[in-house]
Amino acid sequence: MAERILIVDDERKMRQLIGLYLTEEGYELDEASSGMEAIQMAINQSYDAIILDIMMPRTDGWEVCKRLRIAGSPVGILILTAKTEVEDRVKGLDLGADDYLVKPFAPEELVARVKALLRRKFSPVNEGQTEITAGALFIQPDRYGVKVAGQAVDFTAKEFEILYLMANHPERVYTRENVIEQIWSIESEWQDPRTIDTHIKNIRTKLKKAGLSFNPIKTVWGVGYTFNTTEGK
Repeated sequence: MAERILIVDDERKMRQLIGLYLTEEGYELDEASSGMEAIQMAINQSYDAIILDIMMPRTDGWEVCKRLRIAGSPVGILILTAKTEVEDRVKGLDLGADDYLVKPFAPEELVARVKALLRRKFSPVNEGQTEITAGALFIQPDRYGVKVAGQAVDFTAKEFEILYLMANHPERVYTRENVIEQIWSIESEWQDPRTIDTHIKNIRTKLKKAGLSFNPIKTVWGVGYTFNTTEGK
């Protein structure tokens, strides 16, 4: 069955252009012309991914992303932005987006990033990988689930995959480039290594708010990150 994608943009020509690129890949597509329409459609219909423009009147893409994550939606979200500032890209990731794409973009880059979002359904994370426990932290790969002391913590797909990758290899130190290669695979050439820092920050913040007493991802200065299994550090 073909994956279903929701395209959200207040400009009709942009929705049609994106739809043209993705139709050629065999995806089933729906369109929303406003933020509120997108929220209602995402609540009433199951989507495999959402392509979300940020600059829309009234309810913008930031708000759409925020509301869907508050509602517990795990759908992969790719935000589109005409802004090139790092702060704007980081804001989207902070609100729960999985990836971003700056306008104007090449068709092949759009397709590659959408495939990266959808690929998580077929990721080895879902193929009988072992559950991981570290203190009060419990990671359940078959459900993309994370719990702290039995209470569920909402993660985006990319946040979960990064956490599980490191937790599954606690002896290894990962550079930002290592993480990109493992999580984004062939699409890695379009990823900004600095976004890994944002994902790591989000993981730490969510687990701390959930009551985890230790930092599960340790910074190895000048190198990258590694999984920390020791409480109190």
